[in-house]
Amino acid sequence: MKQIFKHIAGCIMLLTAAFEGNAQDMHFSQYFNSPLLTNPANTGFIPDGNYRIGINYRNQWASIPVPYKTMSAFGDFQLFRDRLEYGWLGIGGVVLRDVAGSGNLTSTKAYASIAYHQLLGQSSLLSLGFNVGSASKRVDVTKLTFGDQWNGKFFDAQVPTAEPFSQTKISYFDMQVGMNYAYFPTDNIYVNVGVSAQHINTPRETFFAGNNEIARRYIAFLNGSFKLSDRVIVNPSAYYARQAGATEKVLGGNIAYNLSGDGGTQLYGGAYYRMSDAAVFLVGYQLNRVKIMFSYDVTTSSLGQFNNRRGAYEIGIVYTGLYPNRSFTGARRSVICPSF
Repeated sequence: MKQIFKHIAGCIMLLTAAFEGNAQDMHFSQYFNSPLLTNPANTGFIPDGNYRIGINYRNQWASIPVPYKTMSAFGDFQLFRDRLEYGWLGIGGVVLRDVAGSGNLTSTKAYASIAYHQLLGQSSLLSLGFNVGSASKRVDVTKLTFGDQWNGKFFDAQVPTAEPFSQTKISYFDMQVGMNYAYFPTDNIYVNVGVSAQHINTPRETFFAGNNEIARRYIAFLNGSFKLSDRVIVNPSAYYARQAGATEKVLGGNIAYNLSGDGGTQLYGGAYYRMSDAAVFLVGYQLNRVKIMFSYDVTTSSLGQFNNRRGAYEIGIVYTGLYPNRSFTGARRSVICPSF
């Protein structure tokens, strides 16, 4: 009986993701390690470097019949930082792919982004950015079963379904905009707040006839970084997203511990809570410019009775680099966040 309930819960989640344009977009628990997906104004906004590349992998709900596997890769870098006295340009790109469920519901998105960053004196920074790209989604309906295929004993996939599919592949153009503000009065204090709006062109996404538009998604976040000593930096964070009445709220943070004394080797540990959904536990390790973080979601919602609290695991790897032979004016700092 429990397996039946797990199958039903899985089918409901798959159908919701596949056919409702008002569902929440794909997301990462490590939103801070997927900066271009969170806010296009993060493009080239690299407090401790000049360029970065990263990958993310998330495996969600593996213990029920419709696991989600989400992967992304991104890269961005700064331009004209040695030519513009009080600002610079950021350009980058990101690719996202998600595969879910028995019908192999597959989403693929690719965006190019640009942002401008303007210093406001020596202790604050304002950033504006946008991205554009294409998105596609497909589903293999031959691997799915529907209510009209139930013969009283089992689902018979050989029986044609009357579900009104008009297509099984769709694609559309997509746009996002965002804004960031950072405040860094000393080498030991850094605060960053940002807002963004996704799907501002409200593209159409449906496998059925009709004009089902994707609702705009609004995201806001607040990050901080505070150096308590030569060994410890605390990084609190808050995240909020809203789309068509569905909300996501995350509170938490992590602590970086300087293992080597010079900051070349760091250990991370942290915890976050996504309200009414999951508790997220994080560990990480940084060696020079490479940071690797692993997080695990423990389901706290009613879904926990079907997945035994096993929500998702996630891996984020980010490499942050510095340009050689940098030359900056006295009006700016090359690194604006606390560092060891």
